[in-house]
Amino acid sequence: MILSRLSDVSNTESWASRLRLRRVRAMLDLIGGCSNPRILDVGGEERFWTNVWKMGMPKGISITLLNTSERKMSGLLPIQAVVGDARDLSQFGVGEFDIAFSNSVIEHVGTLMDQRKMAEELRRVAKHYFLQTPYRYFPIEAHFHVPGWAQLPVALRTYLHRRVDLGWMKAEPDYILAKSNVEQVRLLNLKEFRALFPEARIVRECIGPFLKSMIAIG
Repeated sequence: MILSRLSDVSNTESWASRLRLRRVRAMLDLIGGCSNPRILDVGGEERFWTNVWKMGMPKGISITLLNTSERKMSGLLPIQAVVGDARDLSQFGVGEFDIAFSNSVIEHVGTLMDQRKMAEELRRVAKHYFLQTPYRYFPIEAHFHVPGWAQLPVALRTYLHRRVDLGWMKAEPDYILAKSNVEQVRLLNLKEFRALFPEARIVRECIGPFLKSMIAIG
């Protein structure tokens, strides 16, 4: 119940959902002067946007969702879904979008070099970008919900993941799959984030004195 109220994005009343809505409003302010803005949502879901615009999407806005697998669309909003890789957006031209938007995705694309490729591709295909990611050293890790999880050895994290449900992650007995799940989440620290987006304005989202997540606006 507590997790649902705090971080369940399927719950529109949760803290995480309200925070995401606030990010969208800030992102739209960024392109407020654009007519018929074109948005690329990297790793996004249709449900997220239907929660944003429950009364219908404003005319003129075009949204393309990009994911690594196909997404079935309800047709409630005029949103296009395509298959692609955030590290290689070669199906899109330079500046094809007014803004690239990404929420809690870059920590899932692989190594630091993979994350760099994603950052470079966002800058290439969009005139502006708005990207959020959880902070590596927030006391409670965003996926497994274990204190200090990102600092634990991979072997220990794999051992725990194989045996018990942790946060949103169900126990995975298979060693290869469990280790892969652990390694697929590479959270960033501030130094790395600034290096990936050196020209960006970095916005810090905090809970009390703790840095929860980081936003790069460029």
